[in-house]
Amino acid sequence: MASLGANPRRTPQGLGPGAASSGFPSPAPVPGPREAEEEEVEEEEELAEIHLCVLWNSGYLGIAYYDTSDSTIHFMPDAPDHESLKLLQRVLDEINPQSVVTSAKQDENMTRFLGKLASQEHREPKRPEIIFLPSVDFGLEISKQRLLSGNYSFIPDSMTATEKILFLSSIIPFDCLLTVRALGGLLKFLGRRRIGVELEDYNVSVPILGFKKFMLTHLVNIDQDTYSVLQIFKSESHPSVYKVASGLKEGLSLFGILNRCRCKWGEKLLRLWFTRPTHDLGELNSRLDVIQFFLLPQNLDMAQMLHRLLGHIKNVPLILKRMKLSHTKVSDWQVLYKTVYSALGLRDACRSLPQSIQLFRDIAQEFSDDLHHIASLIGKVVDFEGSLAENRFTVLPNIDPEIDEKKRRLMGLPNFLTEVARKELENLDSRIPSCSVIYIPLIGFLLSIPRLPSMVEASDFEINGLDFMFLSEEKLHYRSARTKELDALLGDLHCEIRDQETLLMYQLQCQVLARAAVLTRVLDLASRLDVLLALASAARDYGYSRPRYSPRVLGVRIQNGRHPLMELCARTFVPNSTECGGDKGRVKVITGPNSSGKSIYLKQVGLITFMALVGSFVPAEEAEIGAVDAIFTRIHSCESISLGLSTFMIDLNQQVAKAVNNATAQSLVLIDEFGKGTNTVDGLALLAAVLRYWLARGPTCPHIFVATNFLSLVQLQLLPQGPLVQYLTMETCEDGNDLVFFYQVCEGVAKASHASHTAAQAGLPDELVARGKEVSDLIRSGKPIKPVKDLLKKNQMENCQTLVDKFMKLDLEDPNLDLNVFMSQEVLPAATNIL
Repeated sequence: MASLGANPRRTPQGLGPGAASSGFPSPAPVPGPREAEEEEVEEEEELAEIHLCVLWNSGYLGIAYYDTSDSTIHFMPDAPDHESLKLLQRVLDEINPQSVVTSAKQDENMTRFLGKLASQEHREPKRPEIIFLPSVDFGLEISKQRLLSGNYSFIPDSMTATEKILFLSSIIPFDCLLTVRALGGLLKFLGRRRIGVELEDYNVSVPILGFKKFMLTHLVNIDQDTYSVLQIFKSESHPSVYKVASGLKEGLSLFGILNRCRCKWGEKLLRLWFTRPTHDLGELNSRLDVIQFFLLPQNLDMAQMLHRLLGHIKNVPLILKRMKLSHTKVSDWQVLYKTVYSALGLRDACRSLPQSIQLFRDIAQEFSDDLHHIASLIGKVVDFEGSLAENRFTVLPNIDPEIDEKKRRLMGLPNFLTEVARKELENLDSRIPSCSVIYIPLIGFLLSIPRLPSMVEASDFEINGLDFMFLSEEKLHYRSARTKELDALLGDLHCEIRDQETLLMYQLQCQVLARAAVLTRVLDLASRLDVLLALASAARDYGYSRPRYSPRVLGVRIQNGRHPLMELCARTFVPNSTECGGDKGRVKVITGPNSSGKSIYLKQVGLITFMALVGSFVPAEEAEIGAVDAIFTRIHSCESISLGLSTFMIDLNQQVAKAVNNATAQSLVLIDEFGKGTNTVDGLALLAAVLRYWLARGPTCPHIFVATNFLSLVQLQLLPQGPLVQYLTMETCEDGNDLVFFYQVCEGVAKASHASHTAAQAGLPDELVARGKEVSDLIRSGKPIKPVKDLLKKNQMENCQTLVDKFMKLDLEDPNLDLNVFMSQEVLPAATNIL
């Protein structure tokens, strides 16, 4: 029931015609919004789905996919691919599609590939659904027609058919025939499945807010094992599982310590950069230029101000998607208004920054006056306070005279209806003490009378001259001649006002959707700025330095590098330098006792190289990175131990096999404890064979760091002599019976494994450590190993005592006692151990 006594609402301040051009760099305030409603769009996390369409023919690949998170279709121009479809596998690993759509008429290689993909039970997060469509759906001409006839909100309605074709031709490469056919098949699939609009009317099409091209050039190959063992990403169970859909949170990881992004899209972009490291020097240096600029002390205030503005950049694609479906919420207008004003603040700030930096120049130029137009329209039309009060879209005064007149009449109704009710009461039975005239939307004006004690049956409700309607809360509601006149005179004001305001909202939505391109560009550039500000903040706090990229350095050179995670956990951290490149020291064999820092050193090299390939500052005094095209890692990780032993060893061998088969002269290969868990001779032989295979390649040998406890690898001279091999060890010092670790890498080979010292530090009993040293000496001298009599006698006494205790606890009067069972299950096994 609508209230007719509403208090006059205050008009929002700062929303006039001139508001959009003032108040920067801070975003203009929105009056009266509650914090929870402001964050509604941001907090509403829709599970993103990616649907991939792929075609392979004559050695070329055509790929297109639809991302529900931003309602955008991404396509890759026709690209050559090997019969093993390695490029397709790379795309699948990066985008993790929920479904893969292809033609039912396919090449044998594609059929075999998809069959293998569908059978991967262990695939994370899960294996995609394979969907085959008739080959006719991928016809070239029908695909072109499907693309050109699509209903796209980003194309202005004012464009003619010819102009629309020219516009789409500037975006979609129609000369790439496989890509066009893949796009056509994808559109057919989206229309058939109705992705995102399953419950809508069939006249509502799947929203498509843009086409984007994606490329895989200059990307560095890093497999999932490397991400896990280097702790680039690490998921942990969230303590408040009910608050998050997946129940997972980021643990101690490289991504976790560098992710200081203020908006969700910045965090997504940072994750994308981590999954797509590159050796494109232009792109990397452009990222580092921005980070270095914000690390200057005089730019700290500017960085903090931009960081605050970025906190108001919200989920624009979700808002645009709702607008396309006409499902816009009140909070959407608030969020969009703040986002646009914050974007204008970013633009004005970047115009005052050096235009020699590409990102600042792009923001200053591409955040066009369309943003000002959108902000001005929303500020002058939307009544934020009224919208919150009525939980629907309402407009400000002086926008539509007809709406203003109807609202004025609606606000004047209470006094008028009081006078009408007084006149009605004069004509009613004297037993009726009072009455009122109320207005109910969609029903109209009604006369409300309190129910009298004598009104028991339905027939008692009849009153001459009145039409009974219903009983509610001990009030009888009637239509009278006067209420019918009011219906004819005033009509359904509420519905008429709502309809007219809905029409204005639709017109405003069309204005916003027509400028959706600039909003999408705002999100792209703002998220990039957010990521680089986050990386600059981490570099400032942790003391990182800018890496250099040099094609002359065929490898990695690091001066006093540090492990970015370990240095946060240890009281003191010893930095180490690294240099590999050219024809010297391409294979570095690192020996040393356990816990001396070998694994940390390997991971440190891998992480610093990875950070440089992302475009981040690195934890080192100085770092120079060459043309690294891949990082392969086989390092012992706690996660892998949960597998069965045989599965664990197969997994380790597969990781090395990947490196052996795919590593190039520019690849970085990190191997730790290879052969662990196998027979010593077999593990040593396999390690030597792998290293000799790489060494035989000469100058094209990858850059290899291998940490091992197989000292026989050096003692038996299983590797060829030459400049390609360099032996390193972790420096230690024996102080009496103690072994002191310096955690410093130096030239040389460890003389012993020092297993007894490591065991003692781990807390093993002294007698076990002593026995271990004794057995080791016997094996080394070739003498037989005999059991320890004292230890055997001690064990016998303990077993005897245990057996005596069992006899003492017997209750011979227990009727349920079976002495035969006791003797066979308790006494005989114990006696066997004693004897």
